[in-house]
Amino acid sequence: MAHMFNESSNVGEVVRTFPKASDFFKSYRIDFCCGGNRQLIEAILERNLPAQQLITELNELYEESKNQIIIDWEIASNRELIDHIVSKHHRYLNEELPTLSPYVTKVARVHGGTQPHLAKLYQLFNELKNDLVTHLMKEESEDFPLILKLEESPSDQLIEEFSIKMRELVNEHNHAGDLMKEMREITNDFTPPENACGTYRVVYQRLEALENDLFDHIHLENNVLFPRVAAAVGVSI
Repeated sequence: MAHMFNESSNVGEVVRTFPKASDFFKSYRIDFCCGGNRQLIEAILERNLPAQQLITELNELYEESKNQIIIDWEIASNRELIDHIVSKHHRYLNEELPTLSPYVTKVARVHGGTQPHLAKLYQLFNELKNDLVTHLMKEESEDFPLILKLEESPSDQLIEEFSIKMRELVNEHNHAGDLMKEMREITNDFTPPENACGTYRVVYQRLEALENDLFDHIHLENNVLFPRVAAAVGVSI
Protein backbone atom coordinates (compact mmCIF):
# COMPACT_ATOMS: atom_id res chain seq x y z
CA MET A 1 0.00 0.00 0.00
CA ALA A 2 1.39 3.42 -0.98
CA HIS A 3 2.05 5.80 1.85
CA MET A 4 0.20 9.12 1.99
CA PHE A 5 3.34 10.94 3.15
CA ASN A 6 6.98 10.48 2.12
CA GLU A 7 10.36 12.15 2.46
CA SER A 8 9.52 14.88 -0.05
CA SER A 9 6.16 15.76 1.52
CA ASN A 10 5.91 19.41 2.58
CA VAL A 11 5.61 19.66 6.38
CA GLY A 12 2.94 22.37 6.31
CA GLU A 13 0.98 20.43 3.68
CA VAL A 14 1.09 17.32 5.90
CA VAL A 15 -0.63 19.20 8.72
CA ARG A 16 -3.10 20.78 6.32
CA THR A 17 -4.04 17.33 5.00
CA PHE A 18 -3.87 15.62 8.39
CA PRO A 19 -4.41 18.15 11.24
CA LYS A 20 -3.62 15.61 13.98
CA ALA A 21 -0.08 15.48 12.57
CA SER A 22 0.49 18.66 14.58
CA ASP A 23 0.48 16.58 17.78
CA PHE A 24 2.85 14.06 16.19
CA PHE A 25 5.28 16.78 15.12
CA LYS A 26 5.11 18.50 18.50
CA SER A 27 5.95 15.23 20.26
CA TYR A 28 9.21 15.12 18.28
CA ARG A 29 9.87 18.88 18.49
CA ILE A 30 9.51 19.27 14.72
CA ASP A 31 8.57 22.79 13.67
CA PHE A 32 5.48 22.66 11.44
CA CYS A 33 4.38 26.29 11.61
CA CYS A 34 7.24 28.72 11.01
CA GLY A 35 9.29 25.90 9.48
CA GLY A 36 6.39 24.36 7.59
CA ASN A 37 7.53 25.23 4.08
CA ARG A 38 10.15 22.47 3.68
CA GLN A 39 10.39 18.78 3.00
CA LEU A 40 9.59 16.27 5.71
CA ILE A 41 13.01 14.63 5.42
CA GLU A 42 14.77 17.95 6.07
CA ALA A 43 12.69 18.65 9.19
CA ILE A 44 13.30 15.14 10.57
CA LEU A 45 17.04 15.12 9.94
CA GLU A 46 17.36 18.55 11.54
CA ARG A 47 16.26 16.88 14.78
CA ASN A 48 18.64 13.93 14.23
CA LEU A 49 15.72 11.49 14.24
CA PRO A 50 15.28 8.18 12.33
CA ALA A 51 13.54 9.30 9.15
CA GLN A 52 11.94 6.09 7.91
CA GLN A 53 10.68 5.16 11.37
CA LEU A 54 8.96 8.52 11.82
CA ILE A 55 7.51 8.57 8.30
CA THR A 56 6.08 5.09 8.82
CA GLU A 57 4.62 6.12 12.18
CA LEU A 58 3.09 9.24 10.65
CA ASN A 59 1.43 7.23 7.90
CA GLU A 60 0.10 4.69 10.39
CA LEU A 61 -1.47 7.49 12.42
CA TYR A 62 -3.03 8.88 9.25
CA GLU A 63 -4.57 5.51 8.38
CA GLU A 64 -5.95 5.13 11.90
CA SER A 65 -7.51 8.60 11.77
CA LYS A 66 -9.58 8.08 8.62
CA ASN A 67 -12.68 7.08 10.56
CA GLN A 68 -12.38 9.97 13.01
CA ILE A 69 -14.27 13.23 12.60
CA ILE A 70 -11.83 16.13 12.21
CA ILE A 71 -12.59 19.74 11.38
CA ASP A 72 -11.24 20.37 7.91
CA TRP A 73 -10.13 24.00 7.77
CA GLU A 74 -9.29 23.53 4.10
CA ILE A 75 -12.98 23.63 3.22
CA ALA A 76 -14.11 26.11 5.88
CA SER A 77 -14.68 29.67 4.73
CA ASN A 78 -12.17 32.42 5.46
CA ARG A 79 -14.60 33.96 7.93
CA GLU A 80 -15.08 30.64 9.74
CA LEU A 81 -11.34 30.14 9.97
CA ILE A 82 -10.72 33.69 11.18
CA ASP A 83 -13.51 33.39 13.76
CA HIS A 84 -11.92 30.17 15.01
CA ILE A 85 -8.47 31.76 15.26
CA VAL A 86 -9.83 34.73 17.20
CA SER A 87 -12.20 32.83 19.49
CA LYS A 88 -9.76 30.03 20.31
CA HIS A 89 -6.17 31.17 19.88
CA HIS A 90 -6.43 34.92 20.37
CA ARG A 91 -8.67 34.46 23.37
CA TYR A 92 -6.25 31.96 24.89
CA LEU A 93 -3.29 34.33 24.50
CA ASN A 94 -5.21 37.34 25.80
CA GLU A 95 -6.11 35.37 28.93
CA GLU A 96 -2.88 33.42 29.44
CA LEU A 97 -0.16 36.01 28.81
CA PRO A 98 -1.14 38.47 31.57
CA THR A 99 -1.92 35.72 34.12
CA LEU A 100 1.30 33.79 33.48
CA SER A 101 3.50 36.90 33.57
CA PRO A 102 3.59 37.36 37.39
CA TYR A 103 4.67 33.73 37.85
CA VAL A 104 7.51 34.08 35.35
CA THR A 105 8.61 37.22 37.23
CA LYS A 106 8.41 35.49 40.62
CA VAL A 107 10.46 32.48 39.54
CA ALA A 108 13.14 34.72 38.01
CA ARG A 109 13.28 36.88 41.14
CA VAL A 110 13.38 34.01 43.64
CA HIS A 111 15.62 31.56 41.77
CA GLY A 112 17.48 33.74 39.28
CA GLY A 113 20.44 34.29 41.58
CA THR A 114 21.47 30.65 41.41
CA GLN A 115 19.99 29.86 37.97
CA PRO A 116 20.97 32.64 35.55
CA HIS A 117 18.97 31.20 32.66
CA LEU A 118 15.78 32.32 34.43
CA ALA A 119 16.68 35.98 33.85
CA LYS A 120 16.95 35.19 30.15
CA LEU A 121 13.64 33.33 30.30
CA TYR A 122 12.03 36.39 31.88
CA GLN A 123 13.42 38.58 29.11
CA LEU A 124 12.29 36.26 26.31
CA PHE A 125 8.81 35.78 27.74
CA ASN A 126 8.22 39.50 28.14
CA GLU A 127 9.44 40.20 24.62
CA LEU A 128 7.06 37.52 23.34
CA LYS A 129 4.18 38.87 25.42
CA ASN A 130 4.65 42.46 24.27
CA ASP A 131 5.03 41.44 20.64
CA LEU A 132 1.95 39.22 20.69
CA VAL A 133 -0.29 41.78 22.37
CA THR A 134 0.43 44.22 19.55
CA HIS A 135 0.23 41.48 16.92
CA LEU A 136 -3.20 40.24 18.03
CA MET A 137 -4.67 43.74 18.14
CA LYS A 138 -3.36 44.49 14.65
CA GLU A 139 -4.71 41.23 13.23
CA GLU A 140 -8.19 41.82 14.64
CA SER A 141 -8.44 45.53 13.82
CA GLU A 142 -6.62 45.66 10.47
CA ASP A 143 -5.38 42.42 8.93
CA PHE A 144 -8.36 40.09 9.24
CA PRO A 145 -10.87 42.78 8.16
CA LEU A 146 -8.63 43.42 5.14
CA ILE A 147 -8.75 39.73 4.19
CA LEU A 148 -12.55 39.66 4.39
CA LYS A 149 -12.85 42.93 2.44
CA LEU A 150 -10.46 41.62 -0.20
CA GLU A 151 -12.58 38.49 -0.55
CA GLU A 152 -15.75 40.51 -1.06
CA SER A 153 -14.39 43.34 -3.24
CA PRO A 154 -10.92 42.62 -4.64
CA SER A 155 -8.93 45.53 -6.04
CA ASP A 156 -5.31 46.16 -6.98
CA GLN A 157 -4.90 48.45 -3.97
CA LEU A 158 -6.24 45.86 -1.52
CA ILE A 159 -4.15 43.10 -3.10
CA GLU A 160 -0.98 45.17 -2.68
CA GLU A 161 -1.92 46.01 0.90
CA PHE A 162 -2.57 42.36 1.67
CA SER A 163 0.73 41.31 0.13
CA ILE A 164 2.64 43.75 2.35
CA LYS A 165 0.73 42.85 5.51
CA MET A 166 1.03 39.12 4.90
CA ARG A 167 4.82 39.36 4.73
CA GLU A 168 4.82 41.42 7.93
CA LEU A 169 2.65 38.88 9.72
CA VAL A 170 4.76 35.92 8.62
CA ASN A 171 7.90 37.71 9.85
CA GLU A 172 6.21 38.40 13.19
CA HIS A 173 5.17 34.75 13.43
CA ASN A 174 8.73 33.64 12.71
CA HIS A 175 10.07 35.90 15.44
CA ALA A 176 7.53 34.59 17.95
CA GLY A 177 8.45 31.04 17.00
CA ASP A 178 12.15 31.81 17.46
CA LEU A 179 11.53 33.26 20.92
CA MET A 180 9.55 30.17 21.90
CA LYS A 181 12.28 27.86 20.60
CA GLU A 182 14.92 29.74 22.57
CA MET A 183 12.82 29.42 25.73
CA ARG A 184 12.57 25.69 25.16
CA GLU A 185 16.31 25.44 24.60
CA ILE A 186 17.41 27.29 27.73
CA THR A 187 14.92 25.36 29.90
CA ASN A 188 16.03 21.94 28.63
CA ASP A 189 12.69 21.31 26.92
CA PHE A 190 10.79 22.89 29.81
CA THR A 191 12.20 20.35 32.26
CA PRO A 192 12.39 21.80 35.80
CA PRO A 193 15.12 20.80 38.25
CA GLU A 194 14.30 17.86 40.51
CA ASN A 195 14.00 20.12 43.56
CA ALA A 196 11.94 22.80 41.80
CA CYS A 197 9.10 24.37 43.76
CA GLY A 198 5.48 24.19 42.64
CA THR A 199 5.48 27.64 41.02
CA TYR A 200 8.64 26.80 39.08
CA ARG A 201 7.01 23.64 37.72
CA VAL A 202 3.77 25.42 36.87
CA VAL A 203 5.64 28.07 34.88
CA TYR A 204 7.36 25.44 32.75
CA GLN A 205 4.12 23.50 32.23
CA ARG A 206 2.24 26.61 31.17
CA LEU A 207 5.02 27.76 28.86
CA GLU A 208 4.90 24.40 27.09
CA ALA A 209 1.11 24.68 26.78
CA LEU A 210 1.58 28.19 25.40
CA GLU A 211 4.01 26.85 22.81
CA ASN A 212 1.57 24.13 21.75
CA ASP A 213 -1.29 26.56 21.24
CA LEU A 214 0.90 29.17 19.54
CA PHE A 215 2.26 26.70 17.01
CA ASP A 216 -1.24 25.47 16.12
CA HIS A 217 -2.29 29.13 15.80
CA ILE A 218 0.61 30.08 13.53
CA HIS A 219 0.10 27.00 11.37
CA LEU A 220 -3.51 27.96 10.61
CA GLU A 221 -2.43 31.40 9.45
CA ASN A 222 0.91 30.68 7.72
CA ASN A 223 -0.04 27.39 6.07
CA VAL A 224 -3.81 27.63 5.55
CA LEU A 225 -5.31 31.14 5.63
CA PHE A 226 -2.57 33.22 4.01
CA PRO A 227 -1.78 30.79 1.14
CA ARG A 228 -5.49 30.42 0.38
CA VAL A 229 -6.04 34.19 0.15
CA ALA A 230 -2.80 34.66 -1.77
CA ALA A 231 -3.77 32.02 -4.31
CA ALA A 232 -7.23 33.56 -4.75
CA VAL A 233 -5.80 36.97 -5.65
CA GLY A 234 -2.73 35.76 -7.54
CA VAL A 235 -0.07 36.79 -5.00
CA SER A 236 2.98 34.62 -4.43
CA ILE A 237 4.20 33.83 -0.93
